[in-house]
Amino acid sequence: MTAILYKWSLDEWHELIDSGVLEGKPVEFLEGDIVEMSPEGVEHSYTNQSIADYLRKLLIGKAHIRDAHPITLDNSEPEPDIAIVRLPETIYRNHHPYGQDIYWLIEVRPRADVRRKGTRTFEVSNKTLKKDLEQKIITYARNGIPEYWVIDLKNKKLIVHAKPNQDNYLQVTEYQSGTVTPQAFSGIQIGLNELLLF
Repeated sequence: MTAILYKWSLDEWHELIDSGVLEGKPVEFLEGDIVEMSPEGVEHSYTNQSIADYLRKLLIGKAHIRDAHPITLDNSEPEPDIAIVRLPETIYRNHHPYGQDIYWLIEVRPRADVRRKGTRTFEVSNKTLKKDLEQKIITYARNGIPEYWVIDLKNKKLIVHAKPNQDNYLQVTEYQSGTVTPQAFSGIQIGLNELLLF
């Protein structure tokens, strides 16, 4: 017998959140499913904060930088590591950014998190790269997110997805050095060293 999985609607997801039953649980809403998020390790946390701080200085007066907060799409409410969204930030007082509010999204994939338990250290492997490179591509492209960046610290590269078309991006470019210019801000160059790839 094949198991039938229940798909939640966005309204049902919001009711769950409002009920408080998910409070403190590391989950996000993706394609009608409630998905567990990986715990944030030290490298991931440090990288997210550093990049968000850098982008806030670079884009002051041009965009609002949100780190690890939800965005609202058609049947998903993921929490990208960093979302660069339109101003004024006060429009998000009553709702999360919608697809049309977003300039680009960034996810950071760490090398591996080293955790300490008592006197032992152990590595927690990165399990979310597949989700970020496959499932989220479909979701973000379908919702017309103009650009989606994946910072892959393990392989020291930036993967930029651009030109959304239905459930995919027509242009995928990998960078390992130099600078990159976001489509929304043609006068701005971001050095890959600022993305902590080196």
